[in-house]
Amino acid sequence: MPATARSKARPPVRNPERTRERILAAALHEFAARGFAGARVDVIARRAPVNKRMLYHYFGDKGGLFRAVLRHTIARRLAYVEAQSPGGDQVLTMPLWFKQNCEGTDWVRLLAWESLQATGNSICDEAERRRVTKRSIGKIRKHQAARLLRPDVRPEFLQLAKTSLTMFPLAMPQITRLILGKSVTDKNFQRDYAKFLEAISAAFRP
Repeated sequence: MPATARSKARPPVRNPERTRERILAAALHEFAARGFAGARVDVIARRAPVNKRMLYHYFGDKGGLFRAVLRHTIARRLAYVEAQSPGGDQVLTMPLWFKQNCEGTDWVRLLAWESLQATGNSICDEAERRRVTKRSIGKIRKHQAARLLRPDVRPEFLQLAKTSLTMFPLAMPQITRLILGKSVTDKNFQRDYAKFLEAISAAFRP
């Protein structure tokens, strides 16, 4: 390229939002693979790819990055289900939650690591995560009041059942294979289990 052309070439346009997205995606993968304690910031930066200085600029430190990954992933998961089933009940959309978990096993692994590495009774960003959970429970309570769901079951138990049923096969894939003789990645298993979740969901209707 001639010198005059090089001198007129514009520098690449920075896109902070896209950079943040790359960092968050790389961080989710690393935290899912190694947990918070084992995750390395330099690996995340290299996978993004950005320099570590840029990563610290956006998120402060590894703890801030982990908190951002949690919030970003939770918001994205909620938006996915809402887009697929606008206004849908948190329990009756169990097949959607399961499908999302199958397509995003990094999230399931991250939570498994968090459970293994947690100390005491506190978890990262607990207040915000409780707020999101209470909002989901509140939706269940509203559907119970409208007689769309059985009112004789605590909404907290329904939320726990939804979370457990849609995550367990992926969190414990070896147990799933021992019981069913199939891998959780088997499309036939995923299809049949989604149908099972539909049947379970029907039991929560009045």
